[in-house]
Amino acid sequence: MTQLPVEIAAQVVRWQAGHGRNHLPWQNTRDAYRVWLSEIMLQQTQVATVLEYYARFLARFPDVVQLAAAPQDEVLALWSGLGYYSRARNLHRCAQIVVQQHGGRFPRTVPELAALPGIGRSTAGAIAAFCFGERAAILDANVRRVLTRVLGFRADLAEAKNERELWRLAEALLPKGDLHAAMPRYTQGLMDLGAGICLPRNPSCMLCPLQNVCVARRDGNPQDYPVRTRKLKRSAQAWWLLLRQDGAGRLWLERRPSAGIWAGLYCPPVYASRAELDAALPPPAAGAAEDLPPFIHVLTHRDLHLHPVLARGAGAAADPHCAEAQQAGWFMPAQCLELGLPAPVRRLIDAL
Repeated sequence: MTQLPVEIAAQVVRWQAGHGRNHLPWQNTRDAYRVWLSEIMLQQTQVATVLEYYARFLARFPDVVQLAAAPQDEVLALWSGLGYYSRARNLHRCAQIVVQQHGGRFPRTVPELAALPGIGRSTAGAIAAFCFGERAAILDANVRRVLTRVLGFRADLAEAKNERELWRLAEALLPKGDLHAAMPRYTQGLMDLGAGICLPRNPSCMLCPLQNVCVARRDGNPQDYPVRTRKLKRSAQAWWLLLRQDGAGRLWLERRPSAGIWAGLYCPPVYASRAELDAALPPPAAGAAEDLPPFIHVLTHRDLHLHPVLARGAGAAADPHCAEAQQAGWFMPAQCLELGLPAPVRRLIDAL
């Protein structure tokens, strides 16, 4: 059984008070709406990127009631550029459930929070700890790295039983006593250590408050943690985007399917090849279509090689691709930018 360091929680709490991050806009609040919004935005996204989006969201949706009442397209439009768009759809649905089933107040316990759309166990733990002083653990990627190094936890986290054991240890390490004061600072402290000290490469061990109890530092092998043997492989895919523009300057956009890449967002028609794209246009328009510079859009485990093609004055031809779209239409460029668009599509339309 892994030996637990004594007083780890107290050390993290003291360090966070003097050296951690205490200036972020979602800190120093017990408002569950603001904490929840920040936690969802920060999933797989850097703090520097989130700051602008967070302020913009709060300006438009200052509380959960207003977010729940908004059209989903408006939520997706504000989210455009943050990526992982299922987060935005779940955010909107979660707000609606909080209003409809919980009277506009977020539940206080981890099981209740984790039952809401888009809130997993770790996010639920963060909300419960920050807002309600609950003795709840978190285990996001940064905290997982900190704890496996400190504890010398070498079990393979690709196996569910080992993940469960790490959760058990994380809960055993939680503070005791005045949880209302200690839990927010301890939770934030672990996040701060993972974000700024206990980095994946070249961790700053001499600045870490846990250096004296850290097994990885003692053994000189922090790069060996965490252990996960099963890794997702990267893949690549080529898409041709048909930027179809009519004589009035309007662009044809379609809503993507509800599952898959850019699910639920508006996008130009996508084709697997230039020949397939050309076949969707009448001969004069196909011959005059202009290839714009191709570029790569990087997703978590896939590289999208995007080939935009501009076809001006191609508004009237019948296109089976367009006919199949459930929600599609012609939009002026300014109207397009009010829709939920993938970031690379938004850039293309901006350029037009």
